[in-house]
Amino acid sequence: MLASHTIARFARKFPRQLVRDLVTFSRKSPAERALILRRYLGSWDWRIPHLGNDRTAYVIGLFGSGRRYVTTLMLKNLGRRAKYVREMIRLHPGPTSMIYTGHATIKYVCREQHFPEITSGIFKAVRSGHADLIFINRHPLDSLLTNWVFWRTYIRENFLIQGISQIYENTDELCADLEHNFSEFMAFAEGDPDFFAALPPGPRFLSFSEFVEEAELYIPSATLTLRMEDFTIDPFKEFCKITKVMAVDLDLSRLRIVPPNAQAYRYLAVKKKVPRFRDFINGLNDETRRRIEKIGYKVVD
Repeated sequence: MLASHTIARFARKFPRQLVRDLVTFSRKSPAERALILRRYLGSWDWRIPHLGNDRTAYVIGLFGSGRRYVTTLMLKNLGRRAKYVREMIRLHPGPTSMIYTGHATIKYVCREQHFPEITSGIFKAVRSGHADLIFINRHPLDSLLTNWVFWRTYIRENFLIQGISQIYENTDELCADLEHNFSEFMAFAEGDPDFFAALPPGPRFLSFSEFVEEAELYIPSATLTLRMEDFTIDPFKEFCKITKVMAVDLDLSRLRIVPPNAQAYRYLAVKKKVPRFRDFINGLNDETRRRIEKIGYKVVD
């Protein structure tokens, strides 16, 4: 970790945001720091490796799905193959040993997610047998709450969070904030562009119904679909599904697979405490409910 006097010296010479970023970076685990560095340095690669029978792997999730958790597990446990993990997406004409991870949409253009044209290229590579697509899924109502907290925090404080627990100590605090700012929440859930008015020009984020539709569209094309909730039950079993798809030969006895910090099905506790959120769930249209069930979840009114 950076020493306090070093941080102070940076503070006198550089903008406050840069110092804040450096402090945040220094507090992350080695695997998380490696992922951040690869996010920015990955595009400098000049030689794309292809070892043995490896296929390019794409680890994709919609925003708030838990993709970063799965990516961190791979960095810590995939052995030599982990050095090819990049938080970016590239398309190749043939198989490689690369592992690309990111957010991407299939139908709708969305802020901070790769465009549908990129996703179409991934699907083409999967159909050709050159690549595998690992789709990370999560209950859409949990993702909705996480995404609302993420974006409102970023817009108000210019601060990127990894999960709700960074902002709220418990669900009661989240519920109180949701109740107090419910009209703002609804604007976000409906995909209102004005929600992002304070940010530089760009696409809006997905509405809740569009988010669910995007998740449904992924399922038929994914080589493997993983649910974050299943990682909370048996993370070792779920991670082994990844190693099987990628044909990575590992000593399974040496794996250290920790469950995610994210609370599974938090939306159930929130709906009990926030009547208007319960009304929002009750008011979901039949098509959205059908899609949620099709991707493996239920809507509990």
